[in-house]
Amino acid sequence: MGYICCKLFELDKKALKNLKVIAFTHKHVDLKDLGNLVICNEELDARLINLKNSLDIPEIFYIGTCNRVEFVFYGAHELTDEFIAEFLNKMNFCVPSEQLQNYLDQVTRYSGLEALRHLFRMSCSLESLVVGEKEILAQVRRAYEQCKEAGFTGDFLRLMMDRLVKTAKEVYTFTNISRNPISVVSLAYRKLKETKQIENPRILIIGSGETNQNLAKYFTKHTNATFTIFNRTLENTRKIAQDLNAEAFPLSELSNFKKGFDILISCTGATTSIIDNKLYQSLLNEETDKKVIIDLAIPNDIDEEIIKNNPVHYIEVSSLQAIAEKNIQERYNELSSAEKIIDDNILEFLPIIKQRRVEVAMRQVPNKIKEIREMAITEVFAQEINQLDPNAREILEKVINYMEKKYIKVPMVMAKDILVKNTEFDNN
Repeated sequence: MGYICCKLFELDKKALKNLKVIAFTHKHVDLKDLGNLVICNEELDARLINLKNSLDIPEIFYIGTCNRVEFVFYGAHELTDEFIAEFLNKMNFCVPSEQLQNYLDQVTRYSGLEALRHLFRMSCSLESLVVGEKEILAQVRRAYEQCKEAGFTGDFLRLMMDRLVKTAKEVYTFTNISRNPISVVSLAYRKLKETKQIENPRILIIGSGETNQNLAKYFTKHTNATFTIFNRTLENTRKIAQDLNAEAFPLSELSNFKKGFDILISCTGATTSIIDNKLYQSLLNEETDKKVIIDLAIPNDIDEEIIKNNPVHYIEVSSLQAIAEKNIQERYNELSSAEKIIDDNILEFLPIIKQRRVEVAMRQVPNKIKEIREMAITEVFAQEINQLDPNAREILEKVINYMEKKYIKVPMVMAKDILVKNTEFDNN
């Protein structure tokens, strides 16, 4: 392991120096506070455009999940306290300045090889709240694709994502890290089963995203529940409503719902709570029995006042951490195998980055050679060439064309050959 790390460090100096990650995770940030840094999809493009332009960041994408908010970017910036403070200010978070300053004590910053390793480990779920859950890879891919479509990413992050996906798939395939997979969703359902439930519960679902869809699958297998779904847009509820044979309504109609419920499930991308105590009392419709609330949103969708002043079994992401820690111990023996796969992929990836840097640099060779040729013909040797007879000029033109092609091809071949030989030497 020490030898591999040494080799990686040697290769890292130039190839990865501009890869940076600014991370806020469940390891150092309270999940309630983490919710203040979540960016809804509608605002993401505008905020990242402002950030890129203000701080001159060439490539960037944002990852927001139930237990982490991370900014991955490629640029020649030092991750100083001053830079991160400016970074957070440019993101226009709706957080008082003194509280925003507190996040500087909770941020984890990665550069170069450390950043690459962190991203690979994260996507292999080695840094997840629940080690071995596969949802994180899909979340990272979606986050990248969204930013790619908006034009925020470029060549480096494209190559990195290709290798990241390959690495994660190998970890999930060739280790037992995800055997009998456990996720935040499955842990939430496990906690639900520990509560006393009626036989055919009325389940009210707020939001139709992936988390709620995954949780709903457990109910279709294990209960004869009746479902009612509310979502911001009805179009996005089609799949989950069909799977559950549920009624679906726009979120704007939630206050008119008067049928009562036994279990309330909520997970939306809202940046503040969407159900306050007044709305909750309306949803109860004068029922007084103890309800089950599953709130997997970050920040929470359910206002704290509801939990304090009503009889509820409350299940949220932070309450699942103890179970998650036990999960880490059960899977600990697989970590070394996963780390070995990550190391191998980093070693394979670095020469790819080196080769790409050479390819990009060599793009200028043809233009430079053409510029030299043009200057030679029109300026340096213009007088002598004009004195040549037509046959001599034709032969000279053929010679120059031949040499131009060779001068374009030869340095590119030589550069790649040198790169391959250096890589072989590094790996021996």
